[in-house]
Amino acid sequence: MLTSAGPLVLPPTPPADPGGPASGYGPARGATASSGAAPPSAVAPNLPFGRPGRSMSNNPFVFGFTAALGVLTAWWLVQAVASASSVLILIVVSLFLAIGLNPAVEFLQRRNVPRAIAITIVFLGVILVFVVFGLAVVPPLTTQSSQFVDQLPQYVQELQNNPVIRDLDQRFQLLEKLQTYVTSGDFGTQMFGGVLGIGTVLIGAVFNSLTVLVLTLYFLGSLKSLKRMAYRLVPRTRRTRATLLGDQIIDSIGGYVAGNLIISLIAGVTTFVFLSIMQVPYALALALIVALTDLIPLVGAFIGAGVASLVGFFVSPTVGIVCLVFFTIYQQIENYWIAPAVMKSSVDVPPLATIVGALLGGALLGVVGALLGIPMAAAILLILREVVLPRQERA
Repeated sequence: MLTSAGPLVLPPTPPADPGGPASGYGPARGATASSGAAPPSAVAPNLPFGRPGRSMSNNPFVFGFTAALGVLTAWWLVQAVASASSVLILIVVSLFLAIGLNPAVEFLQRRNVPRAIAITIVFLGVILVFVVFGLAVVPPLTTQSSQFVDQLPQYVQELQNNPVIRDLDQRFQLLEKLQTYVTSGDFGTQMFGGVLGIGTVLIGAVFNSLTVLVLTLYFLGSLKSLKRMAYRLVPRTRRTRATLLGDQIIDSIGGYVAGNLIISLIAGVTTFVFLSIMQVPYALALALIVALTDLIPLVGAFIGAGVASLVGFFVSPTVGIVCLVFFTIYQQIENYWIAPAVMKSSVDVPPLATIVGALLGGALLGVVGALLGIPMAAAILLILREVVLPRQERA
């Protein structure tokens, strides 16, 4: 048949069935007049079980069931992540420490030291820091606890001789109630439970510390292979740029950790010299506490200064006041001169981004989040500067 668009090919006419009309709408061969249906093999030879029915993709029941399964799966994933949050935090902290220690390993590698030996040297240095901290802090705590127990009767006698305490005891029978409470069974139960709680916390802290150390060692040893595997997840056309950005982010994290360690070392040495001059007891232990707490952004320096000043007040009120003045002046010098000078070449983060990153990280993950907030802010700013803003300029 000819049309305006060209010849039109008609579909072939099925052969006439001797048992029915030639149009093909009658009963097929082998069909009975009573049933009016043809066998599946006669209807569709390539579909032995017959033609499939209508799709149920638009069925409301199927849609609702699929949506419910999606919601339940998402809820299960959230619960699984929440249950494993403590383990995930340990993994993130270990990876963060491994990235931060990697510049020291590469520094030794540039001095022709094999990577395995360099990792061993750096890791032994980290363990040495923990050992020195324990040896400097544990003996003073033990000595002071023993002294407190020995002098406890004297403190009680001084309280009884105090006119204010004596008057309150006469009016409210405080000492009598305290004695009754101590001799009762409730005090022993609560005291024993408190000791068990402290022991559980200490055991958990030791276990978490060992886990972080082991994971950090493994991450240091396999950091290069982890980087290669992560970069292979990026499409090949964008892999080069993603590699450059990833290496820059890793260098920023390593620079931040190294800079923070240098600042803490300066704070610890300065504190040790000052406390030694003021003849404050346990100067080394207090200097280590100040150095470790100085690693915590925003509030860490105040914690260390408060502990050292409190010990200074035990020596004399004058020494305590001098300690407060010293730490106040030193914090201003550290915030406005030492920290900017050290961080200038390692992490290029504006002060506002530093504060916001530390606050948000601390609100989400506590101390760990505060530590991770600043390098994460540096990574986000780098991605915005190198990826998002150039794309917006081309749009």
